[in-house]
Amino acid sequence: MNDIERNLQDIQISIPKDVTLVAVSKTKPVNELMKAYEAGQRVFGENKIQEMVEKWETMPKDISWHMIGHVQTNKVKYMAQFVDLIHAVDSIKLLKEINKQAKKHNRTIHCLLQIKIAEEESKFGLTEEDAIALLDSEEVKNLTNIHIQGLMGMATFTNDENQIKTEFEKIKTFFDQNTSKYPELRVLSIGMSGDYKIAIDCGSTMVRIGSSIFGARD
Repeated sequence: MNDIERNLQDIQISIPKDVTLVAVSKTKPVNELMKAYEAGQRVFGENKIQEMVEKWETMPKDISWHMIGHVQTNKVKYMAQFVDLIHAVDSIKLLKEINKQAKKHNRTIHCLLQIKIAEEESKFGLTEEDAIALLDSEEVKNLTNIHIQGLMGMATFTNDENQIKTEFEKIKTFFDQNTSKYPELRVLSIGMSGDYKIAIDCGSTMVRIGSSIFGARD
């Protein structure tokens, strides 16, 4: 058993069956992704569209590709043919472009609204009020080739576990408050390598784990 298989196995044991594991494979070569694939992993996350396209072209077609990074509208067309879930949607402009490109390929692309929960200015995301306005927008409701499936958040990059927990609990509360009004909201994507166990305790349904599977990035 190689290191990637061993790491994957350890993580799979530590997360509940109803939590989706996204293997964050950005910057890693295809041969390393294939080790995870051969160990049974089928969901991979990338943060650069061109890199994801190159991997999609060469890897097996039963992989579910997630775009986890910030997306520029002019790049959506390159991944619209195959991407399954776009995690970091933070504007109606981006939703409209995803819908437009998905329609060209006669498919529906799933999306998550990114909610800003971290203190850092560098983190993108919608306020809770803006997210509600977007979900209630008639313009968004008329976009037939996208499906807003849930919410995504990134905690502050800190060693303070209490702060991380507070930020995760905030988005979970917001998620819970709105799932009855918006029953399509079923996914809560919070938690990465350093904090996924806290995220799961706070109710995450999807974790994005990279370095704990593939090792530190160069």
